[in-house]
Amino acid sequence: MICLPMFKYHPNAYQLDIFVNEKGICSVCNQKRTIKYNLVPYCVEDPDYICPWCIADGSAAEKYQGQFNDNYGVEDVPSEMLDEIVLKTPSYSSWQQEVWLSHCNEPCAFIGYVGAKEIEPYFDEILDDIQDYPEELIKSSLSKDGTFVGYLFECVQCAKKRLHVDCD
Repeated sequence: MICLPMFKYHPNAYQLDIFVNEKGICSVCNQKRTIKYNLVPYCVEDPDYICPWCIADGSAAEKYQGQFNDNYGVEDVPSEMLDEIVLKTPSYSSWQQEVWLSHCNEPCAFIGYVGAKEIEPYFDEILDDIQDYPEELIKSSLSKDGTFVGYLFECVQCAKKRLHVDCD
């Protein structure tokens, strides 16, 4: 069995729609692979096939002079951690530009897509993140796969939950 690289700030990348099982040759390392990055990085070229190993070691970002997460969407964190998110962490699928939340002066880990039901246990914890939205709207319309989606993050230091909300 192949040991896939792990992403500190995206621990569930293989359980979400971030990678797909597809045979091919990685455009970066030229190795035969069976798992392909399923999103489009921010770069001039449009790479055909990027494997998770080339994302994790930064070689894909270097080869294509690109980013997997736009640095403008990452909350204020130290530069080495910013580089980890931007150059060595797969993104997530969002309606608009993704936002990468932080806490305890470090990027949070992206946990997954959530709706109103999934955030119930953390509602008081995420109130600061959703203060611009009416509570009833969040509780009645937030979904994990609709037009009003929640993106759940967790602090890697203290486990505090954070939420970003986006819509089409």
